[in-house]
Amino acid sequence: MRWKRTIQLLDVHAEGEIGRVAIGGVPKIPGKTVAEQLYWMNTDPKGQELRRFLVLEPRGTPMGSVVLLLPAKHPDADAGFIVLQPDQAHASSGSNSICATTALLESGMVEMKEPETVVTLDTAAGLVKAVATCRDGRCEKVKLTMVPSFVHELDVALDTPDWGQIKIDICYGGIFYALVDVGQVGLTIEKSKAAALVQAGMVLKDLINSSIPVVHPEIPAISGVAYVMFRDIDPDGSVRTCTTMWPGRVDRSPCGTGSSANLTTMHARGKAKVGDIFKSRSIIGSEFEVGLSAETTVAGKPAIIPTIAGRGFTFGLSQVALDPFDPMAEGFALTDVWGPLAGGIGDGR
Repeated sequence: MRWKRTIQLLDVHAEGEIGRVAIGGVPKIPGKTVAEQLYWMNTDPKGQELRRFLVLEPRGTPMGSVVLLLPAKHPDADAGFIVLQPDQAHASSGSNSICATTALLESGMVEMKEPETVVTLDTAAGLVKAVATCRDGRCEKVKLTMVPSFVHELDVALDTPDWGQIKIDICYGGIFYALVDVGQVGLTIEKSKAAALVQAGMVLKDLINSSIPVVHPEIPAISGVAYVMFRDIDPDGSVRTCTTMWPGRVDRSPCGTGSSANLTTMHARGKAKVGDIFKSRSIIGSEFEVGLSAETTVAGKPAIIPTIAGRGFTFGLSQVALDPFDPMAEGFALTDVWGPLAGGIGDGR
């Protein structure tokens, strides 16, 4: 076999959401910081080619993300990472931070110490501290101290063709989210409604990004609403979440960055204070513990430091390769499994 490129992937899921962690063979990514590397991944044709190679068919699948492990740029960090998805490379992710931490420890890339190991992750959004509970050579649970999260704007009125005027919260939890009370689109968060939720989320995301520009005040590489997250309250008081992801799927986990963003709305409305811990429950019923550890500011705006706790599980190890004669090096996606917006993926996008 004369492969042009090989990358080793350790398969992990965090509360159901798959993160295939690239632990070997990752090429050098230009940039002095992870934020600069993220920008390169999203703007340089070689970066986009690498992302498509890993996430699209025939080597990738619609489920989950690829976590691109990188050497840390910050002197206090153990490793850096960028999240690769079909639409673009993303700055941060709670579930993928759990997957990355689990992979680093269970692969031996970072020495595991019992009963706890602290792993510091370098992301384009800033440093994420992971405290892993470890026993008998495995990572049992990971608690993340997330980057400062803040409200961009609450109760934004959005005119929609299907549901009339609805209200959304635009908040930052490591990436930007539009948070929508699910009843406004006539749906509930349950497995049988996954396709309908995605369809509604994609419509709203396009409407929002075409009319409401958002840019991080200190990190210009992070801009635009990445995801629409629907939310509801379960009978036991837990937050029920469903993050919709382009081109056509829902997050299986309760979504760490989205739960961080939602916590900022609760804090801003006086429903959460320092020391509080809440449950965030996904569309499949898996849970994160979401805590408010501190108050802070970002560019003069009120902000909070959230914590996210959940579990990661390894389930596979593979090597992805590219035959130099393979005509499908660009990758592709079809609407039958990727969703109705998948047309054209791999055709220079």
